[in-house]
Amino acid sequence: MLFNQPEKYFFKKRRTIQLDGKLISLELPMVMGIVNITPDSFFEGSRCNTEKEIIESARRMINDGASFLDLGAYSTRPGAAEVSVSDEIERLDFAMNAIRAHFPSVPISIDTFRSEVAKEIISKHGPCIINDISGGTLDSNMFATVAELKVPYILMHIKGTPQNMQENPTYEDVFKETLHFLSERVATLRSMGVADIIIDPGFGFGKDIDHNYQLLNKLDGFKILEAPILVGISRKSMIYKPLNISPQEALNGTTVINTMSLIQGANILRVHDVKEAVECVQIVSMTKCFK
Repeated sequence: MLFNQPEKYFFKKRRTIQLDGKLISLELPMVMGIVNITPDSFFEGSRCNTEKEIIESARRMINDGASFLDLGAYSTRPGAAEVSVSDEIERLDFAMNAIRAHFPSVPISIDTFRSEVAKEIISKHGPCIINDISGGTLDSNMFATVAELKVPYILMHIKGTPQNMQENPTYEDVFKETLHFLSERVATLRSMGVADIIIDPGFGFGKDIDHNYQLLNKLDGFKILEAPILVGISRKSMIYKPLNISPQEALNGTTVINTMSLIQGANILRVHDVKEAVECVQIVSMTKCFK
């Protein structure tokens, strides 16, 4: 079996995060499956609105090899409608109850930029990763909340808000500006005692197609931050628009970019299609080309 092969096939530099008192190794890249408890996420196949749909989606992803499930209750696609704090909490609580009842040990990430939501869900359901698409810019209390809860934090770069981020985003140098943002935020978090930080360049969040590919081309440059790197490009417009196809047809392109990301050092792939992403990890690892 591939996963019993010697360590030489994988990362030479140790990567770990701690969740609920357990150390999770990222020496071999892991896959995070997306479960959207929303009626309007951009990819229809990710939407789960009933308990049965949530359980079936979670079971399929876990069986296909997902190491984490990422639960989102607020669509952050460009131009998405606002969702109230109470509605977001209610949706996440509903999904957490369903998943914890059937899969109590699976690590959960909650996709929220609101500290109030994160605090409420974690206080009720136990430690989770906080996946913040705003890198703390949309809620000034988020960093303090992460430090208080002592949970892993996914720090993502965004320019603007989900409502306006794709209205002509401009950069002088998208890589340098994204790296600068992430480095400053990482330093702030570490000064507050937050140890488990995962960085995400934020593909598609305040970036046009060219910006996204410039970031992809320099993905390994983010390793200077000495934090695990998450890549979330699954079925996004940077894939389907250049190919003139729909998100439903973008699995092949997603696999190509996931492969490129792994070769450049991605530690976590956040995806709609877990089986195909796990196969990417298995195949790329056999080439011994992780950096």
